[in-house]
Amino acid sequence: MAIIDRPTDYFRINLYSGNNNTQNIVWDETDTNMKPDLLWIKSRTGNTVFEHVLGDIIRGNQKYLVPNGNAAQVDNGNVINTFNTNGFSVGGATQVSEGGRTYVAWGWKASNTTASNTGGTINSTVSVNTTAGFSVVGYTGTGNAATVAHGLGVKPDMIFSKPYSTSGDWNIYHDSFSAQQRIKLNSTSGVSSNSSIFSSLPTATLVSIGNGGDINGTNTSHVFYCFNSVEGYSKFGSYIGNANNNADAPFIYTGFKPAFFLVKNTGETSAWEMYDNRRLGFNPNNYQLRANATDAESATSDYVDFLSNGFKIRHQSSGINENGDTFIYMAFAKNPFVTSTDNNSIPATAG
Repeated sequence: MAIIDRPTDYFRINLYSGNNNTQNIVWDETDTNMKPDLLWIKSRTGNTVFEHVLGDIIRGNQKYLVPNGNAAQVDNGNVINTFNTNGFSVGGATQVSEGGRTYVAWGWKASNTTASNTGGTINSTVSVNTTAGFSVVGYTGTGNAATVAHGLGVKPDMIFSKPYSTSGDWNIYHDSFSAQQRIKLNSTSGVSSNSSIFSSLPTATLVSIGNGGDINGTNTSHVFYCFNSVEGYSKFGSYIGNANNNADAPFIYTGFKPAFFLVKNTGETSAWEMYDNRRLGFNPNNYQLRANATDAESATSDYVDFLSNGFKIRHQSSGINENGDTFIYMAFAKNPFVTSTDNNSIPATAG
């Protein structure tokens, strides 16, 4: 697969301030447009903190899910309103636009369209971008073990799964897991086995699901976010912690300078930690948010350095570097370490 020279064609980050009103948010990049098919927003600051909100192309405008909880989808145009040609619009709700509060938004592009896929025993509706290794998949559960087509054409490295017409947990598959293992996004718990969720390992075409209500409830609507690693753009992997915060601390090679990093200790109770290159923008204090919690960002973090070709762990905590524990991560690029062309791409720089 070719290197993605310009990651911002498919993933962007925006920082903005609330104003208690509807507002259009335009990505800062001006060289190309990018309409998001998956949008994740979190308030960063304030005396009262609010939940994460997440919208996608399958469920459509004016609907959102809460990554830090198990609630069903909420239909409210005052939160995520529209997905626009080069950004998005939000209403004046406190989760997305309260005056005096700052917000971060992460957006991913699939195909900007949807199509039917009949490749599984359950038909699905998909928005797929094989270049970027990303698909959004919707389907209706049957209550019986089944398969669902994801459209990527290669085996997914990470799958986020959520029922949205009813309450239910966020179950995640990661490429480092064995068959039937899962971990929950809306929980601090570690990895566990459950054959009623992911009944076997995914393939290049299908996700095999059990009969559990959180993934295959009868007449229940569900959504998948499926990802595979793409050179110069994204990486889904794992590393072993060693509790060092010096030169011997873990370094993880990605092949790009990271813009976004989500990490979870799979062996014990710990938070899902989130970092990006925009909320502070330079090492060593890449501010931390927690995907499973509503609290504000940590403004004193010294946890991870974003380097030209990967990231270096800078902390000894159980959430990012517990000795002997396995950590899973997903990372997206600011710039590739090397580029395949010179079409306005910018190779990564150090630090």
